[in-house]
Amino acid sequence: MKSPDSLQGIEISEAVEDIISYSYDSSIAEPAKPKAVAWPRNTEQVLRLLDFAKDNRFSIVPRGAGSGMAGASVPAGKETIVMSFEKMRKIIDIDTRNMTVVVEPGIINGRLQRELEYMGYFYPPDPASINICTIGGNVATNAGGPRAVKYGVTRDYVMGIEAVLADGTVINAGGKTHKRTVGYDLRNLLTGSEGTLALFTRIRLKILPLPEDVVTLLLIFRDIESAGAFPAKMSTARVIPRTMEFMDRSAIEAIEKYKPTGFPPAAEAVLLVELDGYPATIRKEAERVVDICRNLGGEAVMAEDDPARESLWEARRVLSPALYRIKPNKLNEDIVVPRDKLSPALVSFRKLSEDSGIKIVCFGHAGDGNIHVNIMIDKTKKEEYQKGLELVRDVFDITLRLGGSISGEHGIGLVKMPYIGMEVKEKELQLMRGVKKLFDPEALLNPGKIIP
Repeated sequence: MKSPDSLQGIEISEAVEDIISYSYDSSIAEPAKPKAVAWPRNTEQVLRLLDFAKDNRFSIVPRGAGSGMAGASVPAGKETIVMSFEKMRKIIDIDTRNMTVVVEPGIINGRLQRELEYMGYFYPPDPASINICTIGGNVATNAGGPRAVKYGVTRDYVMGIEAVLADGTVINAGGKTHKRTVGYDLRNLLTGSEGTLALFTRIRLKILPLPEDVVTLLLIFRDIESAGAFPAKMSTARVIPRTMEFMDRSAIEAIEKYKPTGFPPAAEAVLLVELDGYPATIRKEAERVVDICRNLGGEAVMAEDDPARESLWEARRVLSPALYRIKPNKLNEDIVVPRDKLSPALVSFRKLSEDSGIKIVCFGHAGDGNIHVNIMIDKTKKEEYQKGLELVRDVFDITLRLGGSISGEHGIGLVKMPYIGMEVKEKELQLMRGVKKLFDPEALLNPGKIIP
């Protein structure tokens, strides 16, 4: 592909190392090589790349950091250009009077968090990949994170999106105000669209003041049923923690082998619970947490200082890489069930593992019922891989029977697309196809994703 004069000044590459590096993401989706990779630095360059793609019948695959777990940034077609937003990473404005921030899509979530914390504010959505993932990717997948149980997910903080449509029009969906009821909500439609409807070039987010204090507790349970029952008990006690992270026995064992933390070896499950707010209030809430835990037969340990708290969170952060000590590949699903159905879900997933002989590791955001079900396999062993894929369908069957959803925060992308019909009815899929065709009639933007 020869770079024409219209692309002068735009960083673009057909080098083998770049083509290979941008052929995959963090999911199990099969790598697919694009024709080229481009790194625009502003909206004007995005528009020129889009024009070139249209004129030469290329499709555009937008990409943040490639940390997605559903294959949304993996090319699905031969004639594709990956448009990486890594170089569009500025913080445009931090407005503390209106509690908003304007950023480019390529800024790393963790960097934004650090800048805001210095000023006494924070942006609540905090995916586990916080130090890798981009805000643009977070908006594209409507990412969540540990703090979602109290503060909500990305969609709850997106106030406005500057976006380039497939026809080259630049729109501003949303605005500066915290309330807006004018026509259909395009901002919410674009959030979670996985790059299939528009290309984000600027994003306005809501921010909040940092809480005055934080208390961290490790809850240790000797059976998975009690750990699964804890979130619903917390709700009835009217305590809303800012995090409630679940790890089962297999997750604990993986962490201890990877980076010993001192989790009790007899634990069947642990919950990492944090409360934030005014010191007097959260101390009282912590007492309630301990009481509920003990009533369920568990044990509660409070982190005594910041190093102890950080040690617990470091264990949670290393969990994902630690799993690769079990098997070289994982089918990582992010199902979500109602809080009061968490216990039966966890018991069912453990039984699937025992019956199949394939290790299934469960961890995730128990506070809102969002569990990462990791089916550990060796993809090179065809029979094992096929059995793993069958287990994915079993996991989804259990989830839907319990009134849940097959994706809480990872999105659909390529990996979950074959399963979307299990949850979404055909009429709804038809409406989604109509939306896609209206925004992108030539299927230029991230084709082959979400909707079969």
